[in-house]
Amino acid sequence: MIRSMTAFARQEAETDQGTLSWEIRSLNHRYLEIGLRLPEEVRTAEAAVRERINRRLGRGKVDCTCRYRPNVTGTVPVDIDEENLSRLLAACDAVSARLPEATPLNPVELLQWPGVVCEEKPDTGPLVKNTLSLLDQALDELVASREREGEQIKGLLMQRCDAMSKLVVQARELLPEIRTGLRARLEARLAELDTEADPGRLEQELVIQIQKMDVDEEMDRLDGHIGELRRVLERDEPTGRRMDFLMQELNREANTLGSKSVAAGTTNISVELKVLIEQLREQIQNVE
Repeated sequence: MIRSMTAFARQEAETDQGTLSWEIRSLNHRYLEIGLRLPEEVRTAEAAVRERINRRLGRGKVDCTCRYRPNVTGTVPVDIDEENLSRLLAACDAVSARLPEATPLNPVELLQWPGVVCEEKPDTGPLVKNTLSLLDQALDELVASREREGEQIKGLLMQRCDAMSKLVVQARELLPEIRTGLRARLEARLAELDTEADPGRLEQELVIQIQKMDVDEEMDRLDGHIGELRRVLERDEPTGRRMDFLMQELNREANTLGSKSVAAGTTNISVELKVLIEQLREQIQNVE
């Protein structure tokens, strides 16, 4: 099953420690590029987060944002570090003595000064565990979204494959008629010269012309590349790069078909093939 690289997922959960949320956005990219923003409380989980993302996603520019809002309760006492507060007040008094009009100290600002309030370091183990668990849920949602869009892309790609196969069949059907027309034109030109042509030389010239316009190998390679594209679409793994390579090969054969064309029919088929290949390429740019 192919996957799109464009998707969005968001998960939020209430835990004993507070509210956690994950937002993940993924866009087209040649490789897997992870942009990660974590709150300080779970910064130690960065390696585990990246490992989980790498395990679930193959390609894409992935922006992951984790937000944490701790629970606020009014029952927790404020423990003041008296020693640090005394040093801070002494420093404030020294500065105020040198100012002509010093404003009164704001107690709230003093409490916000680092080290004045003793903060108990929380146990981040349960918080990290909940963060990683919620990340797995967000990745599940993201992958499911990429798979749904991938199914839609697959349908579009299959339609283009069917259209290209029909064009190849049409080109094969035109070749005998084109060869017959080539003989007729050559004989008509010789008739205009009012001279008798050497039959052997005429056949030799026909063989040379037919060899120049022979596209049987191109037709076979087009069929092979289209068949390989169908097989790749059924694989349960990232296939975007392989399909992009197949687009290059299909385009090369379509160009060769056009350059060897001696009839409007095959020229038009070459143009139609290149239009379909370009449509395929645009869709494949979004495939993981």
